[in-house]
Amino acid sequence: MKPSVPKGTRDFTPQAMAGRNYIFDTAKKAFHAFGFRQIETPAMENLSTLTGKYGEEGDQLMFKVLERGEKFKKAARNASEDSKESDFASQALRYDLTVPFARFVTQHQNEIGLPFKRYQIQPVWRADRPQKGRYREFYQCDVDIVGSESLWSEVELVQIYHQVLSDLQIPGFLIKINNRKILSGIAEVVDAADFIVDITIAIDKLDKIGLEKVNEEMAEKGVSASAIEKLQPILQLSGDTEEKLNQIEAVLKSSETGMKGVEELRFIFSQLAPLGLMNAVALDLTLARGLNYYTGAIFEVECEGFKGSIGGGGRYDGLTDLFGLKGVAGVGISFGADRIYDVLEENDLFPKNVDVLDVMVVNFGDKEVAYVLDLLQELRGAGKSCELYPDAAKMKKQMNYANKRNAQFVIMAGTQEIENSSVLIKNMETGEQSEIQKSKVSSFLS
Repeated sequence: MKPSVPKGTRDFTPQAMAGRNYIFDTAKKAFHAFGFRQIETPAMENLSTLTGKYGEEGDQLMFKVLERGEKFKKAARNASEDSKESDFASQALRYDLTVPFARFVTQHQNEIGLPFKRYQIQPVWRADRPQKGRYREFYQCDVDIVGSESLWSEVELVQIYHQVLSDLQIPGFLIKINNRKILSGIAEVVDAADFIVDITIAIDKLDKIGLEKVNEEMAEKGVSASAIEKLQPILQLSGDTEEKLNQIEAVLKSSETGMKGVEELRFIFSQLAPLGLMNAVALDLTLARGLNYYTGAIFEVECEGFKGSIGGGGRYDGLTDLFGLKGVAGVGISFGADRIYDVLEENDLFPKNVDVLDVMVVNFGDKEVAYVLDLLQELRGAGKSCELYPDAAKMKKQMNYANKRNAQFVIMAGTQEIENSSVLIKNMETGEQSEIQKSKVSSFLS
């Protein structure tokens, strides 16, 4: 049998894991700086927890987990043409981290206290069509604030996006911002309030499929021709942020909800300007984020030379209502770690020392290894990564291995070095070799 992995999944080599950990460690540093705390939730959730939270498309892309044993046998015996997937499955792999987080907050509300700032880095699964930059198993890296309606939370999340992406040196990244209240207001003023979900899902695809296809999709969903006609000027707004807000404000003056969305965006942008972040953000009124649970500001991040988003999120006030916890506000963002990895790899932006070994020790035999064993322990205690070649192989083989491991230094100790209470240290970058007293190796390598 030829070994393979399921479509849309990947193995990660040690070098790839070093790159991924570089991304996660960079993100965690920013998360901690802003006071966020880490949690984890199970890979599987009850199907009832996830169903209906992502819209029809999302429900179709969930990986359901088949019942086992007697439950499956019973479902199979009772199967008919009217049987549903839920008859054979009561659990599913999580589709994202936000809905499980809402469930978590509801269950643990008395332990965590509100407001609560969390970050979470775990894999999610979607039965999507695999393609470049789109996987069926991928990591999400989320930060959320629940228990506060303050728009300062949105401002803070934009700051986090900017810090992490700047620290990773992501080329030409742009944080696009919109507000679902504005989209709801648009649906109101074009007399298509009942089609708000269909309209927002279609608008969200504008960059991908173009205006004509978006119009066709809305028509197929039942949006009237007159409503589609009224939407055209809104879909083709131009100008800077203030000009766009003024134009949309004029269109939405009859919609209280829409005007509230404009007010919220004005506040967010007014606070980002003094922070010097306006060159990294943009108002995009076609941004819809095709998930049903967003209620306010929405975000999406793109970057130069990469097709698709590398992050997204928004405000989802009331999501915990679905689990019985009423009136809890929430807002969060997600980093697409796998896509960010691809961006860094394609642009050769990973640090050169992201996967290095500080020291490799050549193995000349048991006596020589025993001589350097305490030195290895000392160096590891000082925070150095050290590896002993396990076999007394030929020198060429051991040095080739040191090169493959990106070892910075190689330590050698033979009969002469043992007699001199020293070791030979080779700098693998310069090729320079030095004989150093064993007791001074730690200070030499520090």
